[in-house]
Amino acid sequence: MTEHTVSAYDEELTEMAGKVAEMGGLAERAFADAVSALVSQDLELARSTISQDARLDDLHQEVEEKLIEMIVRRQPMGQDLREITAATRIANDLERVGDLAKNVAKRVIAIDSDLKSKKLEIGVEHMTELALSQLKRVLDAYTRKDAEEAKRVQEADAEIDAIYTSLFRELLTYMMEDPRVITQCVHLLFCAKNIERIGDHATNIAENVFYMVTGDRLPEDRVKMDETTSVS
Repeated sequence: MTEHTVSAYDEELTEMAGKVAEMGGLAERAFADAVSALVSQDLELARSTISQDARLDDLHQEVEEKLIEMIVRRQPMGQDLREITAATRIANDLERVGDLAKNVAKRVIAIDSDLKSKKLEIGVEHMTELALSQLKRVLDAYTRKDAEEAKRVQEADAEIDAIYTSLFRELLTYMMEDPRVITQCVHLLFCAKNIERIGDHATNIAENVFYMVTGDRLPEDRVKMDETTSVS
């Protein structure tokens, strides 16, 4: 390729990465707002979070179309192909983060009452802080092309899983002790699962960042600490 063509290609890759980073910012905000609405029972913030998901969906479609166009026109290989492949997968994960945040916001409207347990509120907030930190760290790793940070993000996912398992058991106990809170607790179970899934998407992004930078894959046999499927 000529110097001009190479320069134009580099600009396209940079623009693509910028769009993915913009998606990341929108997904982070949606996630933070959804949980803030849950804890404070802010129905207006919940509705705003739901409506803003359309912007993330539109940007996702824009990124997908751009990536397909680049593959057709540029026929990338090696590192360039890995960057485009990783961007496609990361954009998909971020779109799902937005959907999960929207699901939490919808549960806020369905609950329409304050959390009855301060312990549950603290647990939800703590799990959110960890998952949001994971998301921020992995998006920074993507921007900096930092494979080691991506690896650390993957390794830290077990802590989120452990908190989710603890919350799950706490909610079950709470429902058995007071049947009047069953409806609220079921909604909270779904919210907690959505937050845990956001942590999983951060881990997926970490794995794609590592592959993009190194060409190698992180081990897929990491231990999942979600023990709720074994609860009888």
